[in-house]
Amino acid sequence: MDWYPLYNSLRIAAISTVVIFFAGIAAAYYIAKIPRLLKGVLDVILTLPLVLPPTVVGYLLLRLLGPKRVVGAWLYQIFGTKMVMTWWSAIFATVVVAFPLMYRTARGAFEAFDETLAYSGRTLGLSNSWIFWRIRLPVCRQGLTAGAVLAFARALGEYGATSMIASYTPRKTATISTTVYQLWRTNEDAKAMEWVLINIAISAVVLLCINMLEKQERQWVRQ
Repeated sequence: MDWYPLYNSLRIAAISTVVIFFAGIAAAYYIAKIPRLLKGVLDVILTLPLVLPPTVVGYLLLRLLGPKRVVGAWLYQIFGTKMVMTWWSAIFATVVVAFPLMYRTARGAFEAFDETLAYSGRTLGLSNSWIFWRIRLPVCRQGLTAGAVLAFARALGEYGATSMIASYTPRKTATISTTVYQLWRTNEDAKAMEWVLINIAISAVVLLCINMLEKQERQWVRQ
């Protein structure tokens, strides 16, 4: 059995989750401080990929990063590398599609944060940076971790946008999702079912982690 789709899917999901984790925290933290009207506009823009069909997201990425498009052509001229139809092209798709999950979860965690803790820290002469890293993030850690786990799961299972921007090439761009479709298309149902079961097992582990995080958070709140 060729394990490349599993390796590639985990690699793409892991890299995407790291990017999404820090970008989602930064966006949620700073957008919470801006005026309500601007906040609403940015919130819609950042959350839009959550409700758009993944194929639409993939199409927009192709329009942006394709070798004959403005950004794609410029990057190819500078770095000599195509931004589509490579294994790491899927990272762009998974970041865009999974980012809203991290952003919305992080925003909810920050909004639930008791600001009196931050005010108390400032009265003691603590800097905003110290308060953010030593008080705000530790208090919100359960929600932030849950957001990262959800983003990882979404990135791992992404198909629509990934298939459009990275396509399916064995041992080059193949992921679990695109492999299942390819095997189904070629009537290799037994092999397709093997990958389906692997994906189900991974998803079950992810859901178990989320449930454990929620249980820990409830226990922490009671304390």
